[in-house]
Formats: sequence, structure tokens, C-alpha cells
Amino acid sequence: MTDSTRRGGGLDGQAVLLVAGLADLAVSTIGSAVGGLRGLLRRSDTADLVREAEQDLQARGRLALDRCTNVPPAHLEVLAQHVRARRAADAGDV
Repeated sequence: MTDSTRRGGGLDGQAVLLVAGLADLAVSTIGSAVGGLRGLLRRSDTADLVREAEQDLQARGRLALDRCTNVPPAHLEVLAQHVRARRAADAGDV
């Protein structure tokens, strides 16, 4: 590697440094994750942990879908339904 690449000179040198930094970060993150996974696999209650994680993910998914898809009814539509219900109730009382 040249001195300009080590110091980050030029766009090519900066790109190389960024890629090397990202690769190092990815390797260390994956190494930590693998170590944590090994620790989980050694536990005796792994099946319970997996079941709880699945339930948590389903609950999160349900909340996310509700947040994105659940649109409240229009205000005037709600008022119209109340009026229709009162008229039906008043017509039944007579």
C-alpha cells in the first residue's frame, strides 16, 4: 500500500479505507453474533427462548401492520352511523 492510500489521499484511497473499515466492522460484528449464538445453544432452555422470540416477533409484526394498515373511519361517517342508529331507535319506540 502506498503512503497516499494509508493517509487516505485521493478518492481511491478513501474508498479503499472505507471498504476496509466496513469489512472490519462486519467481521467483528459477525464474530460477536456467533459467540452469542454459541452461548444460547449451550443453554438448556433454548426451545423456550426460541418460542418466546417467535411470539415477540409475531406481536411486533402485528403492531407494525396495525400501525400501517389500520385507518380510522372518517369522522362524518361515524356521525352518520350514529344518526342512523338514533333514527332506527326512535322509529322503534313509536
